[in-house]
Amino acid sequence: MKLILTLSLTLLLSISLFGQTRPYRVGTTAASFLEMGIGGAGSAMGEAYVSVARDLSSIYWNPSGLSYLKSNETQFMYKPWIADITTSFAGVAINVPDVGTFAIGISSMDFGDIGVTTLEMQEGTGETYNAFDYALSLSYARKLAPWFSFGVTGKYIQSKISRLSATAIAADLGVMINTPFFSPDGDQENGITIGMSISNYGTRMQYEGLELLRPIDILPDENGNYKDVEGQFKLQSWDLPIIFRLGFSFIPFKTESQQVTLAMDALHPNNNSESVNTGAQYQINFLGFGELFLRGGWHGLFMDNSPYGFTMGAGFHFNLLNNTGIKIDYAYQDTKYFSKYSSYSIGIVF
Repeated sequence: MKLILTLSLTLLLSISLFGQTRPYRVGTTAASFLEMGIGGAGSAMGEAYVSVARDLSSIYWNPSGLSYLKSNETQFMYKPWIADITTSFAGVAINVPDVGTFAIGISSMDFGDIGVTTLEMQEGTGETYNAFDYALSLSYARKLAPWFSFGVTGKYIQSKISRLSATAIAADLGVMINTPFFSPDGDQENGITIGMSISNYGTRMQYEGLELLRPIDILPDENGNYKDVEGQFKLQSWDLPIIFRLGFSFIPFKTESQQVTLAMDALHPNNNSESVNTGAQYQINFLGFGELFLRGGWHGLFMDNSPYGFTMGAGFHFNLLNNTGIKIDYAYQDTKYFSKYSSYSIGIVF
């Protein structure tokens, strides 16, 4: 009965959100780096990961996935992007038995050094400035029932452009539901899994700083020393990129040494059209040694003028002594308008 009620509420919520009609607000949100996926595994599966996430990258995709961690874990990611922009992530999760999983992470986007130009010196003044965004996250997740997990993340977000900066706070919420349907071995955890998350629900961002201070002559037609009055320009505030994700995954094939996982996510952002991500993962287990993963997917299906495309990647998880291990994942992502780019991540289980 609980399962039927939960599935019904999930379906009704998704219909109400995806059924809205509104103009697309492309380019109307700040901190766009919050839309960049974290971890090689999720990126390689076309970002169809809201119901698959079971590692530290769950901080981004669905914080409830942290509840599946059986050990402590740390992860680092490096993603070179277009125009010499780089995205990175570092985090650690601590599993406390009978309490839950706690995690902290920091994600950032570095735009590098940019040359200063003016109307008089359009080839550059010789000066440079830097733009840098980051988000500090603190997460908690726990299984409230064997089939139901819940997670929450709080974020502090800051964006800097030269001597201007803006800050915001936000929260992510996520749930994951395991069902017994289509389980290849009868285990409920291997049946259809439904995942849902909402990301970056928080305050607006407004840039402030020294570069907005300018002397203003408030009475140019009258005598007096009005031209030295210090004035401050006030910029408009911007929403964060809120993303609602609803997805499911299932395992159509499973043996002692092999497993196939298929996943699909539907996305409802506040700054673009709705879209669908699809992904697949083939896992080979080497007893006592580790696991090999081959992944592929498609990012941004049904999005209007989608800049995304197919994704693929691989990963290998080494099992070491005393339940420790190393996770190495790689993802390749195709784009329509920009150069292709890769994502590299490494994790340590301890």
